Amino acid sequence: MKAAQIVKNSKDIHVQINNIEIPDISQNEVLIKVSFAAVNPLDIMNITGAVKLIQNYKMPLTLGNEVIGEIVALGAKVSKFKKGDVVYSRLPLDKIGAFAEYVSVDSDAVALRPKSLDEKHAVGVPLTGLTAYQAFVEELEAIPGETVFIAGGSGSFGQMAVPIAKSMGLKVIVSGSLRRKDYIMSLGADQYLDYKTEEYWTHLSNIDYVIDTVGLSEIEHEFSILRPGGKLVSLIAGPNGAFAKKHSLPFWKQMLFGIAGRNLDKLAKKHEADYRFLFVREDGHQLSKISRLIDEYNIVPEIDEHIFTIDQVNEALNLVRGGHVNGKVVIDFNN
Repeated sequence: MKAAQIVKNSKDIHVQINNIEIPDISQNEVLIKVSFAAVNPLDIMNITGAVKLIQNYKMPLTLGNEVIGEIVALGAKVSKFKKGDVVYSRLPLDKIGAFAEYVSVDSDAVALRPKSLDEKHAVGVPLTGLTAYQAFVEELEAIPGETVFIAGGSGSFGQMAVPIAKSMGLKVIVSGSLRRKDYIMSLGADQYLDYKTEEYWTHLSNIDYVIDTVGLSEIEHEFSILRPGGKLVSLIAGPNGAFAKKHSLPFWKQMLFGIAGRNLDKLAKKHEADYRFLFVREDGHQLSKISRLIDEYNIVPEIDEHIFTIDQVNEALNLVRGGHVNGKVVIDFNN
């Protein structure tokens, strides 16, 4: 089968298309014939090695974190699914590989696709959907009626996070580019600030929760709008010691992340707030809940007009790296 692989980490994108064996499956896994895979900034980070301290992969590495397709084989202990089921997944952190014609996945990491979405749109759900769900439920422990501000929330994360947040009874404020305002507002956002003309930190205060998708350049402004006791979850600014302890990382990593995240913890203390870093993990049970939310609230992820084949994976990755996309960039394995 064809698979998009790297043999070492690099700042440049030079992914190879190799022919490798179709993977075997364990007793708890399913074999998926891939229909579509989505390309995400995380894939760029896997290429560069930016997340190496959190998850270090053996080489050669088949890239790709987000997948949908048909189950063509089942492990002996798999009872939740059957052959022919169309399922999707944020692949397990320790076993990615969506950019391939077949992928083996632990059955606990997959869920049936939403009934209201075709496969091309459904593949845009798992990574951002689980990120939003885990941010709101696990990290923020968000309470209905309170307010969340999503900094840089006009992209693929925002298009899932906004309707999920609204389904949980939250008030949602987003900052982003003006061209995305009407779309994000149509998803249920209560307020939208153009990042080029409206400095959100001069408009907002006493916010309960902030989700950061921008990084260190905005962190101090984001903390400044929180109420005392508020919580900030970042998807990009970096881990701290609390993250390392929560995920039971080795002691040396706990020390390293404690040092690396010291300034973030100081900022949180200064503003009487709580800082969390989220690195989304697989969870088929949560993904099933998200599928039901998608069907109930008619959530349709936006897919970029550029659709690629596996042989065009370098073009797809470079497009995502450039950042000027309208929704998820997708690789189509049906042709």
